[in-house]
Amino acid sequence: MFHYISGTLAAIEPTFAVIDAGGVGYKLTVTQTTFGTLSHKASTESNARARLYTYLAVREDGIELFGFASEEELDAFKLLITVSGVGPKAAISILSQLTPAKLHLAICNDDKKAIAQANGIGPKTAARIILELKDKIAKSVDFLGDSSASDLHLESIPQKSSKLNDAADALMALGYTRNEAHSVLRAIDTEKLELDDIIRLALKKIMK
Repeated sequence: MFHYISGTLAAIEPTFAVIDAGGVGYKLTVTQTTFGTLSHKASTESNARARLYTYLAVREDGIELFGFASEEELDAFKLLITVSGVGPKAAISILSQLTPAKLHLAICNDDKKAIAQANGIGPKTAARIILELKDKIAKSVDFLGDSSASDLHLESIPQKSSKLNDAADALMALGYTRNEAHSVLRAIDTEKLELDDIIRLALKKIMK
C-alpha cells in the first residue's frame, strides 16, 4: 500500500516514530537502528524531515505500520517474516540487534548465538531462521557460508582497476555503505593480499 512515508519527524521514541506527512501523523513501529538514525536527525536538525520505508501488517486484532530508515532493512524484515514462526515483532527484535549485513553474515556462518541475542528469540527460532534463509541469502548476495567462514563469490561483481574498489563493491553488496567500506579498507594493507583475503579481513574488522 505504502512504499515509504516522507515528512516532518513529529515524535520519536525507542519503539516508534511519528511522521507528519501532509498534516496526517503516521505512527510507525521502528527498530533500534532506525531509532538511532532518527534520533540523530532530531538532535541535529530543527523540524527534521525523515523518510521511512514501510510495511503494513494486517491482522485480525488490528493493523500496524512498520518503518525502516533504509530499503535494506525493510528487505531484511520482509525476508525474516517468511520464516515459519517469525512474525513482525520478532523480526523487529532481530533487526534491533543486528544490521541487515550482520544478519546476513550470521545466517551464512550458522551463527545461532548472534541471532538468539535478540529479545524473545531462542536457539530453536535462530536455527530455523538459518535453515530457511541460508540459501535465499546466499543467492541474494552471491556468496556461500559455512560454520567457520564465509566465502564470497565475486564473479557477478564487475572487476575494476584495483582490488580495493572490488573489495569495496563486495562489502556494499553485503549492505555496508561506501563510507563504511572505505573506512575499514583504509586500515588494511592490501598490497600482498588476494581479493578474497581482503574481504574476509575487512569483515572481521567490521564485526569486532
